[in-house]
Amino acid sequence: MPSRKEVRIGIVVGRFNELITSRLLEGARKALVREGVLVENIFEVEVPGSFEIPLAAQWLADVRKVDGVIALGAVIRGSTNHYEYVCSTASSGLMNVQLSHKIPVGFGILTCDTLEQAFDRAGGKLGNKGTESAQTVLEMVSLRQSLGERRE
Repeated sequence: MPSRKEVRIGIVVGRFNELITSRLLEGARKALVREGVLVENIFEVEVPGSFEIPLAAQWLADVRKVDGVIALGAVIRGSTNHYEYVCSTASSGLMNVQLSHKIPVGFGILTCDTLEQAFDRAGGKLGNKGTESAQTVLEMVSLRQSLGERRE
């Protein structure tokens, strides 16, 4: 099985709610490096918000031929239906990327009712979902490799 040094990982992070997403990104980066992924094999792209994350994830899969993608964003409920549309579309889009490209996509898009809940999940008392998403992607990449399949 190839080592983590050969694994190529994409990270897509939304700028919207940057106070939160920057913490998620930091957690994901640290987890990947701690697990042996080379910095030069981590491809980061920034998009305006969570709605745009699936398309950028698809581009990373197509152009950079990554073994997995970590999707990081923060959607906080407001007083309109916008929250539901963004959350639903982002999760469906990322599932489509995962299945069509046969690579794991870590869902690190926070969907919270309040800013406090988001901070709790971005390095606060409930951990860092960026870190968890990175660990999940690496676990799934390892599973794929143990099954004898490599990204083409």
